[in-house]
Amino acid sequence: MAESKKDERSSSPLHVVVFPWLAFGHIIPFLELSEQLAKRGHLVTFVSAPRNLARLRPVHPELKPRIRLAPLPLPAVEGLPAGAESTADVPPEKVELLKVAFDGLAASFAAFLADACAGGEAGEGHDRKPDWIILDFAQHWLPAIADKHKVPAFLGTKELNAAHPRSSAEDFTVPPPWIPSPSCIAFRGHEAEWFARAWDPNASGVSDISRILDTTHLCPLLICRCSHEVDGPLCSLLADLHRKPVLPSGHLAPYAAARAAGVAGSGADDDEETASLMRWLDAQPARSVLYVAFGSEAPLSPEQVAALALGLELAGVRFVWALRRPVGEDPPELPDGFERRVSGRGVVRVGWVPQVRVLAHAAVGGFFTHAGMSSLVESFLFGHPIVMLPLFADQGLTARLMAERRVGVEVPWRVGGGAAFASQDVAAAVQRVMVEEEEGEVFRRNAEELKEVLWDTARQERYIDDLVEQLLQRRTME
Repeated sequence: MAESKKDERSSSPLHVVVFPWLAFGHIIPFLELSEQLAKRGHLVTFVSAPRNLARLRPVHPELKPRIRLAPLPLPAVEGLPAGAESTADVPPEKVELLKVAFDGLAASFAAFLADACAGGEAGEGHDRKPDWIILDFAQHWLPAIADKHKVPAFLGTKELNAAHPRSSAEDFTVPPPWIPSPSCIAFRGHEAEWFARAWDPNASGVSDISRILDTTHLCPLLICRCSHEVDGPLCSLLADLHRKPVLPSGHLAPYAAARAAGVAGSGADDDEETASLMRWLDAQPARSVLYVAFGSEAPLSPEQVAALALGLELAGVRFVWALRRPVGEDPPELPDGFERRVSGRGVVRVGWVPQVRVLAHAAVGGFFTHAGMSSLVESFLFGHPIVMLPLFADQGLTARLMAERRVGVEVPWRVGGGAAFASQDVAAAVQRVMVEEEEGEVFRRNAEELKEVLWDTARQERYIDDLVEQLLQRRTME
């Protein structure tokens, strides 16, 4: 009888709680993973703050019955703007207050999980006890809650850093000793200063690094957005470093959005500003336009905006620049006369731009990006070479790996001038990708190879199949 119940449990659909950090660069790939699980008949309860859930793109109708959205309202925190529920809602200096609010979800998540487990394994559908919780870097408090209800939670490693302690900015400007040599995995000076500060407790009382180390240490296994084809030996290295299973998920590319972008009439509901932008692109030669965008989390300083604008002007290429408006502030000021001087070959749009549709347009031939992983995946879906200006966190390491793969170039930051780069360096990097024939062809060819990897959907699907198989097997072991 016991063996029969075990067999029945191993073959029944999984019920997985998915709980990302409050940034859309995290929320969107977590949603992609949720849809991949639902496509295979498994049940997902997707947890976030109410406004974040309301801002998600619609889930495919066939999958909606298997994906339940579970809102957890954030507690009020002094100094955090009312209604702020994601990093897109606050300036960078207030993200630590968002972490205070996020930590304040511990009690409500505990109540949610207790209720979710009340039906036990005999419950039906989403009322059945969850089998797994997929969490993010920030919930250092969650594994203990999950353990109380015997629900495994999973997501470098604490022991390695204890054996080879690194704390000063200089420590992070060279590859760590556990990375095989030679390696490009090291921070630049200004990035290392940012990373060293991440070891210091912030307003939440917990450092970002402690969150990551404690969370990964307490989880029985990890999921990594990577693949052997793109990330090579680093994929296998992760399991050795963490001394626990690391399951690649593939790259969770937004295939539905990419396919929709190529469908005639996909812009039927465009507002006039978007329609005008797409008409302008329609009038440009094939692969002649550089798309410029730096994500939703790290606004550029006025000095950086000026350097970028003058660099784009010097480069002499066609471009579309999606310029983010800082939260609660006026639009960034461009240099005097800039828009007049680039009129006809350059378009600046302040605010939201349909990024996947722009990248899919035949006129676009390159992407100037902060090297955030979601933006890179979207770019490579269309085979675009990249110009990279990493701004914070792991973006610099990603940029170095992409430059090593020869899919683009990184804009250098000036030594000794703080977090600064020169317009001449911006122009030189852009011209290497968009103008130089011989080197540009190398970048384009290598970017096309990554496009082929991403559009090998059978291989990407196998990563999810293997991941699900591991979760099913390990469910009976936990």
